[in-house]
Amino acid sequence: MNLLKAHPLLGVTGKIGVWLLLYWGVLHIWVGAEGVNQYLRDAPRGLWEMLIGGSVVTRQAFQHATDPVTLFAHSQLLINFCLDVGGYGVLGVLLAAWYWHTRSAMAFVLTLIVIGIGDLAFLFAMVVSGVIEPNLPTISGPIVWFFACGFIFADLMRATPEPSRA
Repeated sequence: MNLLKAHPLLGVTGKIGVWLLLYWGVLHIWVGAEGVNQYLRDAPRGLWEMLIGGSVVTRQAFQHATDPVTLFAHSQLLINFCLDVGGYGVLGVLLAAWYWHTRSAMAFVLTLIVIGIGDLAFLFAMVVSGVIEPNLPTISGPIVWFFACGFIFADLMRATPEPSRA
């Protein structure tokens, strides 16, 4: 099976949606990988510095813990968050591949609902609340997800030719 060969009924909008979803997935896998890097180098300080910076939780105002128990708890919670983000990225890549090869409505539904829950929860609980800085890297995930869903939905809704009965 040729991995680069798309489903024969996949239209241009579907291909754009798949590439956007793939891009979304890779960005989120990178967050997981960078989280592991910070965890191994300077946990939890490096993880906090990677994540905070919003209007309410500024880097200057944030008080880093000093006791070993709190440091350990912060490290484990933050690495769990980063690995969850990376796991969503893997899911995004797999859903992109699934849609690319099968044009499956279920792949779209999972992209819309499962990834949507994760991305929108992040957007509202972390970015809008002022914990994480609202910059291009942090808000681009939900924006890219939104457009990926829109393009894939448009692909599913367009008329497809009837199979020939020759």
